[in-house]
Amino acid sequence: MQPPLILASTSQYRQSLLNKLNLPFTTFHPNIDESALPSETAEQLVRRLAEQKARSAKDDYQEGIVIGSDQVAVINGKIIGKPLNANNAIEQLKQASGKIITFYTGLAVYNIATQTSHSLVEPFNVHFRSLSQQQIEHYVEQERPLNCAGSFKSEGLGIALFKRLEGKDPNTLVGLPLISLIDLLAKQGVHCL
Repeated sequence: MQPPLILASTSQYRQSLLNKLNLPFTTFHPNIDESALPSETAEQLVRRLAEQKARSAKDDYQEGIVIGSDQVAVINGKIIGKPLNANNAIEQLKQASGKIITFYTGLAVYNIATQTSHSLVEPFNVHFRSLSQQQIEHYVEQERPLNCAGSFKSEGLGIALFKRLEGKDPNTLVGLPLISLIDLLAKQGVHCL
């Protein structure tokens, strides 16, 4: 019998993505500090946080396959996260306008019983259109992307901000790279088909 699948996230977007795999799962709120460490790269940060999120479930569950994920965007060499307010969202989108922004998504799968884990970092490049102040303000007012790294929701009106998307899996941009997740789950004996 397969151990339960646990998503270490309360994000409705990640839950919606995981539902695509048609596997039963529960959610868990990982209570971890998401601050970057001094001189930590974006890739190191998201891998560490994804692993910490996945491992944090071991205190509440005796068994299970836990999925942890974390995402940041990099603009002009600087890590940015969720804007949390409209002014920050407008500023992030102004910085992204006309540029190629790289999103890094860390993904970890941890088996509580065997204490084994697998993790990776998946990059995804977003080519932004050149945006006017009015377009940016209108977008932020319409969609309120305040809890989204990079200040947009690609599954909604955010798609209008882009010229091109470049990456292995479009789900990565929403926060859960399903193609890679399928591979990591298979390493733990969980198969989608």
